[in-house]
Amino acid sequence: MRLLQSSWLISLTSCIVYLATTAAVLSSVKFEGTEPIEVTDKFAPGDDPSWKFRNPEFQQWVEDLRQEKTLAETRKAQLNELETRLQAERQELSTVTQRVAQLQADFEKNVVRLKDQEAKNLKRQAKAVADMSPEAAVAMLDQMADDDVVKLFAVMKSDQVTLLLETLSKLGKAQTKRAAAITERTRHLLPTN
Repeated sequence: MRLLQSSWLISLTSCIVYLATTAAVLSSVKFEGTEPIEVTDKFAPGDDPSWKFRNPEFQQWVEDLRQEKTLAETRKAQLNELETRLQAERQELSTVTQRVAQLQADFEKNVVRLKDQEAKNLKRQAKAVADMSPEAAVAMLDQMADDDVVKLFAVMKSDQVTLLLETLSKLGKAQTKRAAAITERTRHLLPTN
């Protein structure tokens, strides 16, 4: 009895019964007299197969997606063109900025500026030079740098400057050139801030 109740014997018996039933049902003797059914591709007018089904909404979605893709590609091309233009303009702007910086540096180098404290000191020095004889003043100016002479002339009266330049010009060709250079630089003098 114990052997009949074991699970492996029950499983084996079930498999044998299943195979026997399947063999009995599917025996070839039962199918010999029947004719096969013809399968045709003909369907009723409204009974198309699912792969031939067409949904107008789906077609509209597909068309909308195609249009959006075309529009996105056009915008991408426009953005690429704009990026190229911006890079060219940025490069040009950089070049112009560098040129302006160079011009400003050249301007700063060529223009003499006077600061307030320096102007006060120059006024005292100009008074001292004006009180000297023209020959002594020119001898002293001959020892000074051109920038300092230009700054000094900026605070002096024009008749005093004229007298000193005239005296300087009488000392020779080299001094005449220096007087001309000083006169030219005096033109580029900016007033005190």
